[in-house]
Amino acid sequence: MFYIHCPYCAEQRSEEEFHCMGQAHIQRPENPEAASDREWGEYLFFRDNPRGLHQEMWVHAAGCRKFFNVARNTVSYEIFETYRMGEQTSVTAGTTAHGREGQVEQVHKVRRVRA
Repeated sequence: MFYIHCPYCAEQRSEEEFHCMGQAHIQRPENPEAASDREWGEYLFFRDNPRGLHQEMWVHAAGCRKFFNVARNTVSYEIFETYRMGEQTSVTAGTTAHGREGQVEQVHKVRRVRA
């Protein structure tokens, strides 16, 4: 079990009170009416799945019920930062040195393959 800091409650709580809602900072198509089916499909269904630093959206389901973002290492589960919706993280791959021998974990985009 690990603990998550809720930026709204300003408390460190058990992970059991939270739910991960997926990747954070996903851009909606700028002109939804002109977006192609492919653009909508990319927006709705395709997400990054990096090994290392990842920004995720979480909800404090058993607390204030507000959504917020988490900068987390997907390998070690270490949480670097939690921040409110609408804010940007101050954590980047270059500022987090983790992994074996202290190398920086790189963020990789999932290669999208169509059948």
